[in-house]
This record gives sequence, C-alpha cells and structure tokens, in this order.
Amino acid sequence: MILQQLQEKFPLEIIKTGEGYGNLFAFVKKERSHEFFTYLRDEPALKFEFLIDLFGVDRLKLNESPRFEVVYQLYSLTHNHRLRVHIKVPEEELVISSVVDLWKAADWSERECWEMFGIRFEGHPNLKHLLLFEGFEGHPLRKDYPINKRQKIPIPGEIV
Repeated sequence: MILQQLQEKFPLEIIKTGEGYGNLFAFVKKERSHEFFTYLRDEPALKFEFLIDLFGVDRLKLNESPRFEVVYQLYSLTHNHRLRVHIKVPEEELVISSVVDLWKAADWSERECWEMFGIRFEGHPNLKHLLLFEGFEGHPLRKDYPINKRQKIPIPGEIV
C-alpha cells in the first residue's frame, strides 16, 4: 500500500521498490528528493515523523555506478510502519538536499556523512566537522582512503 502510493505520486522519481529483511524500501532519484521526503513526513496516510538513521555508503569495491549512496531509515510512530529510502549520488556531483528542516535528527548524521564520505548536503544550516578536527584531509570511510594514512592532530595553542 505504501509503495504503491509512492509510485503513483512520484512515478518518475522512484527507480525501484521492494521489501527486504522485513522493511519496505525505495530507490529514489536525488533531483526531487526533498519534495519526496516532505511528502513522506506530511502525508497523513504515511506520516513518517521520525528519522531513525541516515548514513552514507561507498560501493567502490562493488564496481557499482553511481559509487555513493545515502540511506534514510524512517519510522511512523502514528502508523507503526517503516521505510528505507536509498538515493544514489554520483561521484562527479556529491551533493544532495539536506533534510534537517524536515527532521532535526538529520543534523549530526548529515555532518558525519559529509565528513566521512564527502557528500555535501545542500541547505544544511551548519555543515562543519563533527568527529574530525579542522584541517583533516580526506574522507576516512571512503574505500579508497589510505588505511595507513596518519595525520598530525593539532594541539591547542600550537603555532601553525
């Protein structure tokens, strides 16, 4: 019912839907993703008012294209249903709309995803480092990040 409703509302934006591991999922194009998420949150029959998780995926070793993906796990407290949304993000344009204005819980998750994968969230109100220090070079959860790379941790008060 949920997936059918979404396919009727966004026939051109939904790439694929299905069910796996007890959860419904949808692969959605990124171009109208913010409108898609607004609908998921505001439509009374869906009412996904809770963003459980948001994370990045690097599929470099799987030779999939596009390489990156952002995954959103949503839950409706009202209807007790879940939905996992996958949005593919091409490496050439690592930008996707922020959903912080829809779910405040996305704030730190988007910052972490930006730090670790380099995926920028357009419209994020405070996209700055969360776990890494200022000046950290690279994105450590990318599959091509050198595993033995070490960076000098700045010491407060040290002259740069």
